[in-house]
Amino acid sequence: MTRKIVFYPGSFDPVTFGHLDMIARAAQLFDEVVIGIGVHHAKKTLFSPEERRRLLEAAIAELPCAGSLSLTSFDNLAVDAARKSGAVAILRGLRDTTDFAYEMQMAGMNNAVAPGLDTIFLPSAGQHRHIAATFVRQMAQMGGEISAFAPPAVAKLIKDILTARPPS
Repeated sequence: MTRKIVFYPGSFDPVTFGHLDMIARAAQLFDEVVIGIGVHHAKKTLFSPEERRRLLEAAIAELPCAGSLSLTSFDNLAVDAARKSGAVAILRGLRDTTDFAYEMQMAGMNNAVAPGLDTIFLPSAGQHRHIAATFVRQMAQMGGEISAFAPPAVAKLIKDILTARPPS
């Protein structure tokens, strides 16, 4: 029997409850979820790829489906990273119609580049729909409380990472 693998790409800067909900739900649908930490050299991120990996490791360790999850980093096209991981599909989350419009365009481009690699959309759960990593990142940078948006271990690790950095 062939294992069904889904590739979930993102910057995860930082990982949030919304991301974790997508991961847990995908783990119910697929045999394995490969979480792809995207490294886009032109994109400004708060956390380095290594820090984002540490944050994800802390977050997924607490999930009941942790045994069916793996992490990888990629700095090429998501479709190429998905193929390399053996995925049959790419997972994308949708919070609202803005996400839908963008993700449909991306799915079309991906399908043109990698026919046969499906894109699976999951709508965000209502309690997570408002969470955007951009806002969590901004709150964390300003010393705000982010425990409503990320697991306690992740919130603490974010605070530790930011505290250890020299002032800019």
